Amino acid sequence: MKRLIRLFHTSIGHKLIMALSGTLLVLFLLGHMAGNLFIYQGQNMVNTYAHWLQGHPLLWGVRLGLLAILLFHVVMGVYLARDNRAARPQPYQMHAPLQKSFAERHVLFSGLIILAFLLFHLAHLTLGWVDAEHALLLDEQGRSHVYAKLVLGFQNIWISGLYLLGLSALGLHLHHAIQSIFQTLGLVHDNFRELMEWASIGLSAVILLGLASIPIAVLLGWVS
Repeated sequence: MKRLIRLFHTSIGHKLIMALSGTLLVLFLLGHMAGNLFIYQGQNMVNTYAHWLQGHPLLWGVRLGLLAILLFHVVMGVYLARDNRAARPQPYQMHAPLQKSFAERHVLFSGLIILAFLLFHLAHLTLGWVDAEHALLLDEQGRSHVYAKLVLGFQNIWISGLYLLGLSALGLHLHHAIQSIFQTLGLVHDNFRELMEWASIGLSAVILLGLASIPIAVLLGWVS
């Protein structure tokens, strides 16, 4: 146990926690995206799913667990940024940072944008602080009219624009994060390194396009 605790206080331990927490967050995003795509099956499907989810006895346990995972992820990100600066106290003389990908060079910045976007998302669709009048809407069966809240919210071009901006940062962050997860967990080998790179691009693209398709579909009138 003491060795495990000491490991988590090292740079390797920080990377391991980042990889494990990142994996759980990616899995959550995939599930969250799949649930959101019910919007293409009509309002009854969305409202039925949302009603089941909101009444599930494990809902708050899952929410608190996700919050803890997110906090670990953010804290470990700060620690890793500190570790990287401590490992290279002198500036690069040959402009080595240019060798990094755009996503890697801006991973901390994209993470901050995602955090701000998450807070806005919670205020908008979970807490009902944005477009508060929509939060009170009920469907014919007396359930929360989540379908109407989504459509009415995304018909506002400014709200949809904020979502698309936040999701763009999420896609950028995921592209680097998924590659880092593969590498930290030892899943990258020279024989299939290119495959892992394409897998990270594909997985981040699926999440980004799946989530971004909803405000775009509403703005274009495909979902109304």
